[in-house]
Amino acid sequence: MNALRVGNASGFYGDRLSAWREMLDGGALDVLTGDYLAELTMLILGRDRLRDPALGYAKTFLHQLEGCLGTALDGGVKLVTNAGGLNPAGLAAAITALADRLGLRVRIGYVEGDALARPDALTANAYLGAFGIAACLDAGADVVVTGRVTDASLAVGPAIARFGWGRDDLDALAGATVAGHLIECGAQVTGGNFSFFTELPDGGHRPGFPITEIHPDGSSVLTKHPGTGGAVTAETVTAQLLYEVGGPAYLGPDVVTRLDTVRLSPDGPDRVRVSGVRGTPPPPALKVGVNNLGGFRNSMTFVLCGLDIPAKAALVRAQLEEAVGKEGLEFVLARTDHPDAADTEAASALLHVHLRDRDRARAGRAFSAAAVELALASYPGCTLTTLPGEAAPYGVFAADTVPQDAVAHVAVLPDGVRVPIAPPPRTTTTPEAAQPHRYGTPAMPAPGPDTGDGRSAGPTRRAALGELVGARSGDKGGDANVGVWARTDATWVWLRGWLTVERLAELLPETAPLTVERYELPNLRAVNFVIRGLLGAGVAASTRFDPQAKALGELLRSRVVDLPADLPAGQPVEEGLR
Repeated sequence: MNALRVGNASGFYGDRLSAWREMLDGGALDVLTGDYLAELTMLILGRDRLRDPALGYAKTFLHQLEGCLGTALDGGVKLVTNAGGLNPAGLAAAITALADRLGLRVRIGYVEGDALARPDALTANAYLGAFGIAACLDAGADVVVTGRVTDASLAVGPAIARFGWGRDDLDALAGATVAGHLIECGAQVTGGNFSFFTELPDGGHRPGFPITEIHPDGSSVLTKHPGTGGAVTAETVTAQLLYEVGGPAYLGPDVVTRLDTVRLSPDGPDRVRVSGVRGTPPPPALKVGVNNLGGFRNSMTFVLCGLDIPAKAALVRAQLEEAVGKEGLEFVLARTDHPDAADTEAASALLHVHLRDRDRARAGRAFSAAAVELALASYPGCTLTTLPGEAAPYGVFAADTVPQDAVAHVAVLPDGVRVPIAPPPRTTTTPEAAQPHRYGTPAMPAPGPDTGDGRSAGPTRRAALGELVGARSGDKGGDANVGVWARTDATWVWLRGWLTVERLAELLPETAPLTVERYELPNLRAVNFVIRGLLGAGVAASTRFDPQAKALGELLRSRVVDLPADLPAGQPVEEGLR
């Protein structure tokens, strides 16, 4: 049986608008997927639905579809997307109306049942699996719309439909899960956000979107359309494999995927084979993402130039606390200043002041006006980069679980027939599966021990850590992860013993007071750290300069450390990982 070619044209709500057209025009595909949902997106859609109950889906998908639905139908390309968000039935109806206006005949299926009744929540959605998508495709759907399914399910569902996999085909399901995880973030696996972007053929200017060729046994080949930018190498694939993951056991609603069994090997130019993936039965519970409105927030930024920076910051703090009260205020001093600088910007630090409150009025003009009123009555050189304004609402994310058999997973077929999707008959009862977990982030088994004492046996040189290693970091709720991979086997031997939890705390001091879990993935020559609570109540509530921890890996790579002198920097020869 031929491989199933699954492309991806969206990694988030707001991704490249032209990607659907580019992917359909760029070459042969069997399926084209689009991932629009994230924790923050569900909050945005929830607020949309408050304004208009007919909304709650990703509206940009309709605009993208208008220009290429006919192309997809003519080419027999199935479209699968989670753009349905909180209202998959509403998006399905909107697509039907669009097709009627365009004079096209389209068969649409959709998946629902993820929305849970939580009166105390703005949104509460279980992360469903792939079998509902497969049922719609088996019934002849041209387009399948879902709500909150796992990101990887968008690729796993078509593979189930093509190859007839059942619930017990765990290795195949696990392999397809890895394939889905690789393409779910769009161009991030083809050179986007890549540590060594300067080595890409086009310098990372416009990476193409990815394609995975899934085989009947669940193995796959990651590639892209010829002539598109970026690159597909073992390293770009490794970077995406490490994105928003934790330990070796990657939990999903249909299978637990063992990331420590993944093998990568070159398969030609811009082609990487993914094989050897093993799977075990899924957990008995589904993740539930819960969003609530947390209140209102506002921010003002002061520029502090020249001498006495800490004293200037302290004066602003005292003045604002006296003006609006201490509750909910947060002060972050960014020491971007340089001594003896030749221009104002290089001599300046930034004091970011945030206020969060349930009271919109206090967080709004009462706060921002109080900051502006200091312009002629505070430290010398006082100026701000922000204008006074009203407060904006912010959301709080929390993860919960619900038994798999408590969720009414339903596939609504193109003819309107509703097909219940039964939960998996066999689930795992291991301790790691019983822990609270996140799909897209694995369960957390006991961390592996640090290897070695971290000291180099030979001469060293002072240089940036990123000369030898790549990194990829991201967010899941209030937690963050940073995955670090070695470029060569020799560097891996050193990295494995050197980069301990204790050394991470030295290099990233903000992690020192937090719970940090360390995991090794030798097949990828990588270590991964999960940093609990770094992001507080999640991106929507965060006031961090890097609220989603996207730059955390690059911060780590920039730290100057003692590198072994016998490990020279440089681009490795493209080679397979184990």
